[in-house]
Amino acid sequence: MSSRRYARGWGALSLAVGAVLAATAAPSLAGPDAVAGASADRDVPAASAPDPAPPAVVSVDGCAGGGELCAGLRHTVPLHASGGSGPVPVLTGTPFTLDPRAPGPVELTLRTGGALADVTVTDRRGRRIAGTVGTDRTRWTSAAPLPAGGRYAARLLVERTGTEGPRRALARLDFRTAGVPAGDRLTVSFGPGDGGTYGVGRPVTAELSHPVPADDPRARRAVERALDVRAEPHVEGSWYWVGPTTLHYRPRGYWPARATVRVHSGLDGTRITGGLYGGPSRPLAFTTGARVEAVTDVAAHRMRVYRDGRLLRTLPVTTGKAGYRTRGGTKVVLGKEPVVRMRGDSIGIDRGSDDFYDLKVRWATRVTWSGEYLHAAPWSLDAQGSEDVSHGCTGMSTEDAAWLFRTVREGDLVRVVNGHGEPMTPFGNGFGDWNLDWSEWLRGSAFGPGPSRPAVDPGPAAGGLDPAL
Repeated sequence: MSSRRYARGWGALSLAVGAVLAATAAPSLAGPDAVAGASADRDVPAASAPDPAPPAVVSVDGCAGGGELCAGLRHTVPLHASGGSGPVPVLTGTPFTLDPRAPGPVELTLRTGGALADVTVTDRRGRRIAGTVGTDRTRWTSAAPLPAGGRYAARLLVERTGTEGPRRALARLDFRTAGVPAGDRLTVSFGPGDGGTYGVGRPVTAELSHPVPADDPRARRAVERALDVRAEPHVEGSWYWVGPTTLHYRPRGYWPARATVRVHSGLDGTRITGGLYGGPSRPLAFTTGARVEAVTDVAAHRMRVYRDGRLLRTLPVTTGKAGYRTRGGTKVVLGKEPVVRMRGDSIGIDRGSDDFYDLKVRWATRVTWSGEYLHAAPWSLDAQGSEDVSHGCTGMSTEDAAWLFRTVREGDLVRVVNGHGEPMTPFGNGFGDWNLDWSEWLRGSAFGPGPSRPAVDPGPAAGGLDPAL
């Protein structure tokens, strides 16, 4: 049987696009920008389940040449045989362009019998697009909507059993998504800073250039799905929406010591909501140092400092007295100041009050934006180790404060236990993220704690497409 006769037997392959409104013809995408079946270092980040937006299907039958709006509801790409007449014929369709204004994923559906043995969809750089084949083996669905302005190549290995026994054909489709329309773009700035080495408690922060309100969950899912965080060694983690323009990302536990964390935005070209699309953003990479924890036992008036679980030193301290109790819970070092001026009126103590103070303090390690520090307090040496006399900070000798200042770095952990103060708030006064348990943290994600949460695609199954095909 010739490859041409075999191609006619396969009929057509349909491309269903979630909520797509129009499709037009495009120039051929073959060549280095659309290499079908190219290997990749890793998949393009995407969610494990498509956006719940209901798919609308558009037909391009009879309108590939003129580019007019198609009247039908089915987008069908007729396939024809190309290449030689080998045992595995190659079926191709005319390259086309998809309008990206709809939020749904891309779905490739086999419509005339047979089963999908394997599917590989790659972008112009050869990176594989994450997606899954349905249980009926007739459709492949991308894990997320495809960004605007992209070029893609799909290879589908199709199996069909006929009178002559099982046969296979390789279907190939090249397509692109239309460019982003003119307008403003949503970008993101990641923290911490420009990288470097931080403590294991430092969450990743993402500041958006445009607000994404809580009453638009679909837009929040689009943003969250596109913000990719990867750690070596791997850890489980999740984003939390602190506000319309701010997200924090933390692992279930702390970051591993001496880990590498890489953060990347896939927002560029992604439709967020209405006419708002994502723009390019600068990626971030940082490392973590040793796991350093300073644990203050208020009842014992002692601070124990650990590195990688090993006790380094025990320091006598004094914490907040009645009316000024030191916050309990887990905090994160925000920064260090060799000398800082502390005044009572900064926390609401009137001048002339017996509690007013105005001091230059040395070796100050900050743990809240409102002014809680671990610092040298030579005026309270008699109380350190036995009594709480501060206005909320943790005071110690000058020698001990200098040692602690040299030992900790931004992102290290400071825990206060067995105290009387209010708990550290999760957000707004430093990084209190670790005071939420994991189930509470997952509720701050646009995906919630359920099975629809984003996941990294594991890659092609064993026995995938033969690279020679």
